Amino acid sequence: MSKILFTHSYFLQFDPKQRELGQPYPPLGTLYAAALMRQNGYNVSLFDTMFSQSAQELKQAIEKDRPRFFVIYDDGFNYLTKMCLTNMREAAFEMCKLARELGCTVIVSSSDSTDHYETYLHEGADFVLIGEAEATLLELINTIQNDADAYQNIDGIAFLQNGSVKKTPARSVLKNLDELPLPAWDLVDMESYRQSWLKSKGYFSLNMSTTRGCPFKCNWCAKPIYGSRYNSRSPEHVVKELKLLRDQYQMDHIWFCDDIFGLKPGWLIEFARLVKQEDLNFSYKIQTRADLLLQDDQIKALAASGCDNAWIGAESGSQRILDAMDKGTTIEQIYTATRLLKKNGIKPSFFIQFGYLGETREDIALTIQMINELLPYEIGISVSYPLPGTVFYQKVKAAMQSKTNWTDSDEMALMFSNTYPPAFYKQLHRYVHQNYHKHLAKNSLMKLFTDPLHITANTVKKALSILYYTPVTFVEKLKLSQLERATS
Repeated sequence: MSKILFTHSYFLQFDPKQRELGQPYPPLGTLYAAALMRQNGYNVSLFDTMFSQSAQELKQAIEKDRPRFFVIYDDGFNYLTKMCLTNMREAAFEMCKLARELGCTVIVSSSDSTDHYETYLHEGADFVLIGEAEATLLELINTIQNDADAYQNIDGIAFLQNGSVKKTPARSVLKNLDELPLPAWDLVDMESYRQSWLKSKGYFSLNMSTTRGCPFKCNWCAKPIYGSRYNSRSPEHVVKELKLLRDQYQMDHIWFCDDIFGLKPGWLIEFARLVKQEDLNFSYKIQTRADLLLQDDQIKALAASGCDNAWIGAESGSQRILDAMDKGTTIEQIYTATRLLKKNGIKPSFFIQFGYLGETREDIALTIQMINELLPYEIGISVSYPLPGTVFYQKVKAAMQSKTNWTDSDEMALMFSNTYPPAFYKQLHRYVHQNYHKHLAKNSLMKLFTDPLHITANTVKKALSILYYTPVTFVEKLKLSQLERATS
């Protein structure tokens, strides 16, 4: 069988913020595709761009493996690839051209190429796989192996024919995820990831997915790969992979990178039972919604199975903005879920989004107030990011500039005209972070007096940090006020 060289287009080197954090995850989606092709008899290898310095390093990998097929298969589970950063897009184009010059058939699967398949075909790709692509990839390569010209009736692909772009009908998503082989973890240089994590956090985290898709209708959320269907692996299948990662790679922690974790009725309770039965001692973090964290049995199952951090898509402290987003959650649910998580020993963390269309200074103040009152464990702040295929994109399309994607994950550019200019939101990001840390310090300071029997060195350290964050926050607020006055 032919050789297939897999890669992905995320280069840590081209994303300064993530490089400094030092918390990289292997390309999970890529490893799923490689596992399926290997299961079907193909000779697969991986050029992992995560720690590469440039796309030119691909040349050495191709010359070594001499693959017939070169496949850029991005990790559709990772939000960094869903953002379609231009640094990574340009690297993908460079790899397409290089691989084609070296005689490979070039196949691309990603969120960005699904949205912009014509561009990728003109930049060197022979085929672009549209949407969820493992089954499409297998059918396409099998077909090319047997008859190079018989691929035109394969669902879910785009290609050039006599200079014109052709796109076939969409392929249905996979329903039984247990049928897929476990990801090809052995292709990864795991030690590079381990050392990066140990250096930055002192433990080793790996990524896993238990589901695909999201049935909720937030109008800014793009779902070009897995769509709005929600399909789940069985708890038994997930635990099987957890045991493999523990036994072979000694992971300490898991990021369950599902858009929504544990939505299927009864899934979490059975998962918790199996984790206990198999004596799997690990901690994990998830992504979820406030309205899914209101039942005691669900939260207790999360805590019992090792969840220590639940990232809630809080987005805003303004109900008006949540309604405009079609979020389907309430401020009251955010408050209730946060308190229930803390009560059960799980750290609540918030995704916060500023700059949604029509957001006012009053809406921003409500969001800051919510953060200050609830004091989540961590906050991740972004500005509204229009992606093709979303209702939000259509709303702001006419107000967008020529720029349609960030260069890297820290750019924080607002790419459409709104209440305030981009510089205001960049400064707002800085101010909110400093203000959040000031309130954390204030909370620790209060604990020194209200709960002296449980004082730790960390509590004292956080309390003393108020001496730093109070003046810094004051300065950042002054800068924010100056920018606000300049635009009024």
